[in-house]
This record gives sequence, C-alpha cells and structure tokens, in this order.
Amino acid sequence: MEKYNKLVRDKIPSILDAQGISYEKKVATPEELKAELIKKLGEEIGEFSEAGSPEELADVIEVIEALKKLPDYINVEELRKKKSEERGAFDQGIIIKGEKE
Repeated sequence: MEKYNKLVRDKIPSILDAQGISYEKKVATPEELKAELIKKLGEEIGEFSEAGSPEELADVIEVIEALKKLPDYINVEELRKKKSEERGAFDQGIIIKGEKE
C-alpha cells in the first residue's frame, strides 16, 4: 500500500470519502502551507516538464494562484508587471546566444 503525506486540492477529501478510502486530514498552518505549496510547485513543474500537457500547466497555475494569496507574495503581480514593463515579457520568443564571463 502506497503512503502519502501531501497537500491536495480542497475537494480531494470529499472524493476520497465518496470512494470509501480512509485517510487522515490536517489543515496546514500558514508556515506549513507556504512550504507545502512550494514543494507542490516543484512537483507540478516536474510533471509539466515531462508531459507538457495543458492539464499539467493548469496544475502549475493553480499552485501559483494559491501562492499569490500568501502574505509573502501578495504583491507578486505588481512585480511581474513592473518587470514586464522594464525588461519585456516572452511574447516574441527571442533566444540569445553568447558566453558568460
């Protein structure tokens, strides 16, 4: 039997209940939530890198949206816009080659 201890989407307990699957449930503290979301982001990025599917990208975005709600990252959208204005986005697909010194 596979063991797990991970952050899951909010409706997963209801889905497990409906399937008769037993589990232990805990609500994360704010500090745990931040750490678990960062861990989940790495997991989802890995899955997206491997599969490249829209579903996996949606999972990455969902985790990012949850992170954006945390106090540490509340102004991240402002920072993103500022960087985009100053340095541009990735719309043109520009690739540069050279050597770092």
